[in-house]
Amino acid sequence: MKSTIKILLVEDDPNLGSLLSDYLRAKGFETKLATDGEKGLKIFNLQSYDFLILDVMMPKKDGFTLAKEIRQINKQVPILFLTAKSMSEDTLEGFKAGADDYMTKPFSMDELLVRINAILRRTSSIPELGDETKTYTIGKYEFDYNKQKLVSPDTDTKLTTKENELLYLLCKNKNGVLERNHALNMIWGDDNYFNGRSMDVYIAKLRKHLKADEKIQILNVHGRGFKLLDE
Repeated sequence: MKSTIKILLVEDDPNLGSLLSDYLRAKGFETKLATDGEKGLKIFNLQSYDFLILDVMMPKKDGFTLAKEIRQINKQVPILFLTAKSMSEDTLEGFKAGADDYMTKPFSMDELLVRINAILRRTSSIPELGDETKTYTIGKYEFDYNKQKLVSPDTDTKLTTKENELLYLLCKNKNGVLERNHALNMIWGDDNYFNGRSMDVYIAKLRKHLKADEKIQILNVHGRGFKLLDE
């Protein structure tokens, strides 16, 4: 049985903090909310967490400082920054502080969930994905999951988070069926109708990325899901 992922959310905006923590709990994460950087550090020192979401601009201790102090204690725990800024130097500062990813407000809850699951998979905090190979050959393409890149002799494509996650699951099931509900629950966190329509859009995008190699097909398997064929 898979253990519950524990998330520490450090966000000084009470409305956003409450909204995010309620959403994450509804998605099955055990979530603790701290309202400033100092409280966040105290809570982190009291209990181990699998994932951290840190606001950048906070009173008493900003997110960058908090991340640097946490990295002195724990170099592995994944960190995702939330910020109202989008300037490249702020992004660079975040990664220097030890971030695994960075989201600029406002953002969608669905995108946040996808980013969390993607980071957990990359850092192997989700056990069933373990230490498997994360680079795949698809026809004339090389797909690097960790770098979110799809490379051919003629192209070098940076994939979006959802494209990357979906292609990864297709590659893991290459020449077999990727069950639709499984993909929706893994990437979108819910297999409802609207998420299903969203996934269809991303399947179409992946087909477009791979269209230069006619031997590659992503087939619809009626009533079940999709099949990546590479022959």
